[in-house]
Amino acid sequence: MATTSPTRIDDDIFEAARVVGGVMNRSASQQVTHWARIGRELEASPNVSHREVIEVLKGERHYDSVGYQEQAIIRAEWGELADRRIARLNLVTIFEAANQSYVEFDDDGQVMRRNAQDGQ
Repeated sequence: MATTSPTRIDDDIFEAARVVGGVMNRSASQQVTHWARIGRELEASPNVSHREVIEVLKGERHYDSVGYQEQAIIRAEWGELADRRIARLNLVTIFEAANQSYVEFDDDGQVMRRNAQDGQ
């Protein structure tokens, strides 16, 4: 029997695994494990050109010029890159440094305007 180790995954991945797992008669954990195995095999596949994947990620090759397996890996990499960039993004700091007003939602979902001059 396989042993398990606790790990953290993003909420959106867990929710997708819960939904798809329900359709496939798997728990969310089993679905994540299934997806991980598919990803592992795809990356290890001799039918996947890792050189082409790297070239697309570096901007040296066009996305449409590679096969669907390579595109799947590239989309996953782009998604992770976007998630990391979004996590580091602090728009409040950027707007305040530029002395620009902005709007945001408060905890109740109401729109709040933040004026550049007074921070209110």
